[in-house]
Amino acid sequence: MAFRRFVERFKTYYLRATSRHVSLSHIFILAICLSLVTFVILSYRLMSLSHPTRKANPPQPVIKCRLDGLNKPLFTPKDHHTRASVKLGKRVLVFVESHYTKHAKQIMAVLEAARFEYKIENTGKSLPALTHFDKGRWSVIVFENLEAYINMDNWNRGMIDKYCQEYKVGMIIFVHSAEEYGIDREKVPGFPLILRYNMALRDYRLNAFTELWRITRPGETIPGPLEDDNWTVFEYNHSSYEPISYARAAPNQFLDPGYTIDNSTLVAALLDRGGLDRIWRVYFGNGLSFWLHRLVFLDSLSFLSHGKLSLSLDRYIQVDVDDIFVGAVGTRMTPADVEAMVKTQEKLQRQVEGFHFNLGFSGYFFKRGTALENEGDDKILEYKNKFWWFGHMWRHEQAHKFTLERLEQSMLRNYQFAKEHGIPIHHQYAVAPHHSGVYPVHEELYASWKNVWDIRVSSTEEYPKLHPAWRRRGFIHRGVMVLPRQTCGLFTHTLYIDSYPGGRETLDNSIQGGDLFLTFLYNPINIYMTHLGNFGNDRLALYTFESVIKFVQCWTNLKLKQIPPLEMGIKYFEMFPEEKDPLWQNPCSYKRHIEIWSTNKTCERLPKFLVIGPQKTGTTALYTFLAMHPTIISNYDSSETFEEVQFFNGHNYYKGIDWYMKFFPVPENVTSEFLFEKSATYFDNELVPMRAHGLLPKAKLICILVNPAKRAYSWYQHMRAHQDPTALNYTFYEILTASETAPRKLKDIRNRCLNPGVYVQHLSHWLEYYPSRQLFIVDGERLKSNPSSVMHNIQRFLHIEPYVDYQKLLRYDPKKGFYCQVLSNDRNKCLGRSKGRKYPAMEQKSQDFLKQYYHKNNIALSKLLERYKYRIPDWLQKDLSGQD
Repeated sequence: MAFRRFVERFKTYYLRATSRHVSLSHIFILAICLSLVTFVILSYRLMSLSHPTRKANPPQPVIKCRLDGLNKPLFTPKDHHTRASVKLGKRVLVFVESHYTKHAKQIMAVLEAARFEYKIENTGKSLPALTHFDKGRWSVIVFENLEAYINMDNWNRGMIDKYCQEYKVGMIIFVHSAEEYGIDREKVPGFPLILRYNMALRDYRLNAFTELWRITRPGETIPGPLEDDNWTVFEYNHSSYEPISYARAAPNQFLDPGYTIDNSTLVAALLDRGGLDRIWRVYFGNGLSFWLHRLVFLDSLSFLSHGKLSLSLDRYIQVDVDDIFVGAVGTRMTPADVEAMVKTQEKLQRQVEGFHFNLGFSGYFFKRGTALENEGDDKILEYKNKFWWFGHMWRHEQAHKFTLERLEQSMLRNYQFAKEHGIPIHHQYAVAPHHSGVYPVHEELYASWKNVWDIRVSSTEEYPKLHPAWRRRGFIHRGVMVLPRQTCGLFTHTLYIDSYPGGRETLDNSIQGGDLFLTFLYNPINIYMTHLGNFGNDRLALYTFESVIKFVQCWTNLKLKQIPPLEMGIKYFEMFPEEKDPLWQNPCSYKRHIEIWSTNKTCERLPKFLVIGPQKTGTTALYTFLAMHPTIISNYDSSETFEEVQFFNGHNYYKGIDWYMKFFPVPENVTSEFLFEKSATYFDNELVPMRAHGLLPKAKLICILVNPAKRAYSWYQHMRAHQDPTALNYTFYEILTASETAPRKLKDIRNRCLNPGVYVQHLSHWLEYYPSRQLFIVDGERLKSNPSSVMHNIQRFLHIEPYVDYQKLLRYDPKKGFYCQVLSNDRNKCLGRSKGRKYPAMEQKSQDFLKQYYHKNNIALSKLLERYKYRIPDWLQKDLSGQD
């Protein structure tokens, strides 16, 4: 075939050459080049066909453990719920020496993976007096190091102990080895407890009779020495203590060669039932590097929180086989591989309720392998009704590179292929090749999914980004539920056990307590990605999933099952409803996302700064002044909200960042031109700071503060001018004093009058996401009385050039009562009629109400501004000094 193509191409080029009077030497050179290309193609095919495979003797699972039938656990999972949990919050308080220590990172990683909220207190510095121990806020308290608890000052330790006793809250305490290896034993002050440091252990096993076990299932002893030589073991003499795990001493690299090994049983983790001081504690003699301790840690959280921090035992899994017909010649599946896949699926169905391999197909690649591999493709279709199926693109195209029309054509060809070959497609699930177009979102992909396949569920590893895996989350966009997708350590190039990166030991470690095992442990819903080649060759996917499922059932009480993708999507967002809304992030801040984002899009269309409000403080005037600067460019006007886009605070956010960026031009000079957006409703919306920071983490922010009483009255008059019935029918004072039993519309206008003026609350929320150096606060009164000075400071804040002298651009207009743009010696351009209205004076009783309402908030505002070294506005100084 290759030689025939070469001859045809040679004829074509020869005819072209002769028609253009090209010399024979050129034809000869062309013939040599085509010959070399053909030689390379034939060599590649021969190399592929001769690639050494291990199909005759693929690796077999070696996991062994004591089981009384895989679905009949020897140990009944404990339900830790008690009445005490009613009083407790679902948060963990963690005391660490530093956020960056190995043990602190491990603790935080487990809590994040399990989706438990937590707060970190740093004991490495002088710990301030603790005051947040009230109303059962914490359900468990964790100490990274026993020394931090023992050496804590009397006030703080007393607060913690009293809290634990009152709310029946337990502690988890990690004990690390002594830094000085000369220390062998040490008594814990105040406790009947002796620590033995720097131990090497072997033959580790769990105490099967403790009450902790919910997830953990005590199994066989872990034979041989453990890798870490720096264990601490516990000696005690009190009935309140109960061993969690045992081990024996092993040879230690730090001991003298003549040291005699103590062969007695040692306690490696310990439960204190609170017999001494009514505080229940769990002690770990090592960190969380040891995989089994992660299970015990989760069970300890559940036990000590009275079930408040319990994970469900149900685990839903799905194994996607991407690209079932896509693979290099010589690496695809043969009929024997398909038979092995069917048999393994039948075996796993006895262990995992409802299990099916889920096959993704691109019809263009059907039967494009060797003769034997083509028989394998036929065998797959022979067993087509045994598997679940989902559609890819016809030629495995990356969605972000194509238009809606092109994507629909590709999907329709694949749809027709499925119809012709009787492939059952009925789960409304799809995966984009290379995760392209799912996130960052390519709107055309979602539209074509809906139009062709009626897709309602997908999955990706890319949201919010690939690493770390435990932070992957789901979201819903355009009616498609996008679930977090997990990796199992197998990729398109991992075909043979001997060439696996790091060797077989690395894969086995991932299965036996490592990364793959931990995904089963932490995630209630897991969608795993595999590829065609992982089921042929050494059949590593079969080896991996047989092994890990057996290991999970050996060491945990987790119940594995599978349900159709649509049901899985519904269940996921029932579990995590807070994830339904996406959090759009800058596609250009992460190299991987740039690779799967359309090349005709650019992050240069995102604004460099935002004017965030609040309403009725002069934001429109500032917007106008900014637009006068030659290198500052505002967003295009919106047909619905005029000069404001209002993207981050409403339904527009769900239209995606493509929609948002259409409101901005592509700057001619990226380095010198500044795009900006003004939306005054951003300031007091709780969702906006998080959303804005997600997409624009480096953006600068400008907000304007005026006297909140004046702002509230201005809003009321604004609503009257717009003929709002409620504002017309009620006085300002009646609106301010409306009770919670008042009509809804009356309460709504009351809240819009009062809530934005609680400046300290809203600024604090913004400062949770943005550093103070990125926020500029404008005194609204100064903006009105001396706008040139304000614009001078804003230009310095933005570091923008060229510098513009606004004294030459602005002039006070006595008719309007504010500054306007200078057009000529006798002409100004001012804001519209709605700006600068003259209102009746506010009633005294309304003034008194508002002064009292905002007094405490204004005091807190002044403290916040002082803390971050902002200038205190003149109006705030007058208000706090009692001046009118």
